Amino acid sequence: MSLPRPPKAVVFDMDGLLVDTEVVYREAMLAAALADGLEFPDELFRSLIGLSWPANAEILQGHYGPRFDPEAFKIETVRRFHDLLHAGVALKAGVLEILDLLDEIGIPRGVATSSGREAVDHHLGGHGLLDRFHAIKAAGDYARSKPASDPYLAAAEALGVPPEHCLALEDSHNGVRAAAAAGMMTIMVPDLLDPTEEMRSLCIRIARDLHEVLDLIRATG
Repeated sequence: MSLPRPPKAVVFDMDGLLVDTEVVYREAMLAAALADGLEFPDELFRSLIGLSWPANAEILQGHYGPRFDPEAFKIETVRRFHDLLHAGVALKAGVLEILDLLDEIGIPRGVATSSGREAVDHHLGGHGLLDRFHAIKAAGDYARSKPASDPYLAAAEALGVPPEHCLALEDSHNGVRAAAAAGMMTIMVPDLLDPTEEMRSLCIRIARDLHEVLDLIRATG
């Protein structure tokens, strides 16, 4: 099986798609909540995946109530997150192979992430990958965060490729919604969130991993 049409650019999400950070975020948030004597159900964490911090803060405030201080929670979560990062953040399987293929066939690529530029520099820069992307759009580079289409539209504009000719790779539900709203061919590569019927309706494919995406690009070329 191949893609509906050959992509002229590929736009990647970052957390949970290129780097294995979502599990680290979950561990850090869980530890911060427990330190405050709060429960932190897995469903709550799943509702935060793929969203910006302001959206996360609103969800957390709604869950814990008006006395909850989301900014203090963020500070403690970030502290614990960076403590956990000392061992490094692993690349997801297939990242280097798919970037090598895109180099070989001359397809530009970008990143559209809800994370800030500091996180991008740490996670991708730590693996020497920043120069392998032709455009990076992080929090602050666009008006509205995922699930709005803005991050993907900004990436497409920076790459100089119409959105409908871009292939978007996502692991989160909100990311899929954003990429599909931008009009991109969207593939979900699930990480912590399972695909739903909505995801299947928005995606051209649900892939088991980036190696499957690699084979699809090869087959389409």
